[in-house]
Amino acid sequence: MVSVEREVAADPEAVWALVSDLPKMGDWSPENDGGNWAGDVTEAAVGAVFNGRNHNGWRRWRTDVEVVECDPPKRLVFRLRIGPLGGCDWIYEISPTEGGCLVTESWVDNRSWLLVKIGRLASGVADRATHNRAGMEATLENLAAAVEAA
Repeated sequence: MVSVEREVAADPEAVWALVSDLPKMGDWSPENDGGNWAGDVTEAAVGAVFNGRNHNGWRRWRTDVEVVECDPPKRLVFRLRIGPLGGCDWIYEISPTEGGCLVTESWVDNRSWLLVKIGRLASGVADRATHNRAGMEATLENLAAAVEAA
């Protein structure tokens, strides 16, 4: 598991509104380009599926993730699963602090060796853990800047 955290000078509800709005995740993340909820879904809820778009340099790919935990404004978990090849979980945890809240973003790698190889070819990323740590740090910085400016 890779985790990063950032203190944010905003209340948990304001931060939750941003991290749970997956279509806007591309505004914060350097790799994600947003996407859309599948079907009639308009917000994060357990069982909701999100069709995401991602990029790394010239490479582009799509992913479908399912929300597996949704506890506003504390915890959101969405899972990428590619059948028997595995996938990963993305976790956002928000805890109140005296000055606002602490936001923790985590990535849990559940990929099979074959999905690691396929992922490297598709995304151009050899060391996904290191790559994701840098992206998560940037995501939380961008998120904090957006919510603190509001």
